[in-house]
Amino acid sequence: MSHAARTLQSWCRHLNQAEPGRHFRMKSGRECWRCAFRNRGMLRRSALTSAVVGTILVAINQGTVIVGGDGSAELAWKIPLTYCVPFLVASWGALGNAYVH
Repeated sequence: MSHAARTLQSWCRHLNQAEPGRHFRMKSGRECWRCAFRNRGMLRRSALTSAVVGTILVAINQGTVIVGGDGSAELAWKIPLTYCVPFLVASWGALGNAYVH
Protein backbone atom coordinates (compact mmCIF):
# COMPACT_ATOMS: atom_id res chain seq x y z
CA MET A 1 0.00 0.00 0.00
CA SER A 2 1.37 3.42 -0.93
CA HIS A 3 2.13 6.16 1.58
CA ALA A 4 -0.72 8.31 0.16
CA ALA A 5 -3.24 5.49 0.60
CA ARG A 6 -2.10 4.92 4.20
CA THR A 7 -2.40 8.66 4.88
CA LEU A 8 -5.97 8.71 3.53
CA GLN A 9 -6.89 5.71 5.64
CA SER A 10 -5.49 7.39 8.76
CA TRP A 11 -7.77 10.39 8.13
CA CYS A 12 -10.94 8.36 7.72
CA ARG A 13 -11.43 4.66 8.16
CA HIS A 14 -14.38 4.68 5.71
CA LEU A 15 -12.74 6.81 3.00
CA ASN A 16 -12.21 3.91 0.62
CA GLN A 17 -15.86 2.85 1.01
CA ALA A 18 -17.32 6.36 0.67
CA GLU A 19 -18.97 7.44 -2.55
CA PRO A 20 -16.71 9.59 -4.74
CA GLY A 21 -17.20 13.29 -4.08
CA ARG A 22 -18.59 12.73 -0.58
CA HIS A 23 -15.58 13.92 1.38
CA PHE A 24 -15.24 16.74 3.88
CA ARG A 25 -12.12 18.47 5.11
CA MET A 26 -12.56 18.75 8.84
CA LYS A 27 -9.93 19.78 11.41
CA SER A 28 -8.97 16.15 11.90
CA GLY A 29 -8.30 15.68 8.18
CA ARG A 30 -10.26 14.53 5.17
CA GLU A 31 -13.29 12.48 6.15
CA CYS A 32 -16.27 10.78 4.55
CA TRP A 33 -19.78 11.89 5.50
CA ARG A 34 -20.15 9.11 8.09
CA CYS A 35 -17.05 10.21 9.97
CA ALA A 36 -17.82 13.91 9.49
CA PHE A 37 -21.09 13.46 11.40
CA ARG A 38 -19.04 11.97 14.26
CA ASN A 39 -16.58 14.87 14.34
CA ARG A 40 -16.53 16.01 17.98
CA GLY A 41 -15.62 19.61 17.21
CA MET A 42 -18.51 20.03 14.81
CA LEU A 43 -20.96 18.27 17.13
CA ARG A 44 -19.86 20.38 20.11
CA ARG A 45 -20.28 23.62 18.18
CA SER A 46 -23.66 22.53 16.80
CA ALA A 47 -24.82 21.58 20.31
CA LEU A 48 -23.75 24.96 21.69
CA THR A 49 -25.55 26.75 18.85
CA SER A 50 -28.61 24.61 19.48
CA ALA A 51 -28.58 25.38 23.21
CA VAL A 52 -28.39 29.14 22.70
CA VAL A 53 -30.71 29.51 19.70
CA GLY A 54 -33.12 26.81 20.91
CA THR A 55 -33.50 28.47 24.31
CA ILE A 56 -34.22 31.84 22.68
CA LEU A 57 -36.79 30.27 20.34
CA VAL A 58 -38.49 28.37 23.18
CA ALA A 59 -38.70 31.60 25.18
CA ILE A 60 -40.20 33.47 22.22
CA ASN A 61 -42.61 30.77 21.05
CA GLN A 62 -43.59 28.96 24.25
CA GLY A 63 -42.59 31.40 26.99
CA THR A 64 -46.10 32.55 27.91
CA VAL A 65 -47.37 28.97 28.07
CA ILE A 66 -44.45 27.86 30.27
CA VAL A 67 -44.65 30.89 32.59
CA GLY A 68 -48.45 30.54 32.82
CA GLY A 69 -48.12 26.91 33.86
CA ASP A 70 -50.42 25.77 31.05
CA GLY A 71 -47.97 23.17 29.76
CA SER A 72 -49.59 20.46 27.72
CA ALA A 73 -48.52 17.28 26.01
CA GLU A 74 -48.04 19.41 22.91
CA LEU A 75 -44.97 21.00 24.48
CA ALA A 76 -43.42 17.55 24.93
CA TRP A 77 -42.66 17.42 21.20
CA LYS A 78 -42.47 21.13 20.36
CA ILE A 79 -39.63 21.98 22.72
CA PRO A 80 -37.26 19.15 21.67
CA LEU A 81 -38.02 19.92 18.02
CA THR A 82 -37.18 23.57 18.66
CA TYR A 83 -33.71 22.49 19.80
CA CYS A 84 -33.24 19.99 16.93
CA VAL A 85 -33.74 22.53 14.16
CA PRO A 86 -30.78 24.83 15.04
CA PHE A 87 -28.60 21.75 15.68
CA LEU A 88 -29.32 20.40 12.20
CA VAL A 89 -28.90 23.81 10.54
CA ALA A 90 -25.54 24.39 12.26
CA SER A 91 -24.34 20.89 11.33
CA TRP A 92 -25.49 21.29 7.72
CA GLY A 93 -23.70 24.64 7.48
CA ALA A 94 -20.48 23.21 8.90
CA LEU A 95 -20.54 20.30 6.48
CA GLY A 96 -21.34 22.58 3.56
CA ASN A 97 -18.36 24.74 4.48
CA ALA A 98 -16.05 21.72 4.74
CA TYR A 99 -17.17 20.01 1.51
CA VAL A 100 -14.30 19.02 -0.80
CA HIS A 101 -15.11 18.94 -4.52
